[in-house]
Amino acid sequence: MAVRWKPNVTVAAVIEQDGRFLLVEEHTADGLMLNTPAGHLDPGESPEEGCIRETLEETAHRFTPTALVGIYMARSRPKAEQGEDVTYMRFAFTGVLGAKEEGRALDEGIVRTLWMTPDEIRDSVTRHRSPLLLQCVEDYLAGQRHPLELIHIDESVRTPPPVRR
Repeated sequence: MAVRWKPNVTVAAVIEQDGRFLLVEEHTADGLMLNTPAGHLDPGESPEEGCIRETLEETAHRFTPTALVGIYMARSRPKAEQGEDVTYMRFAFTGVLGAKEEGRALDEGIVRTLWMTPDEIRDSVTRHRSPLLLQCVEDYLAGQRHPLELIHIDESVRTPPPVRR
């Protein structure tokens, strides 16, 4: 039987304030890298809920998505010794950054949060964890916004249907 290909679904927050974007600096197998607050979608959650959770875990800030910036796909850049070839599908949201939860620890591997201008982001491409980071920021700057209602979540996501026999 052939192996079925499935992309890994991720969510990301594109958060801008005063001309700067909120990024995280995190430990990876390739060293310290930059990314928007992002992570994998968990079972039973919508992309919007996943983005809220990931932003809180990685920045200690509440986040309220207001629009979908876009849906993106990219393949990882595997190291020869790892040989892993993974495709990611990213749902990128923009919205309102809320209060910081003082005393909340950042997710494992996250070193710090930082605010960067678009030019600083463009100049740091070699440190981007994902090739989608810059594309999401550029699309945001171009005014790309889609209604959250574009993503339909069927009830079965929350309560899986019974197994057929």
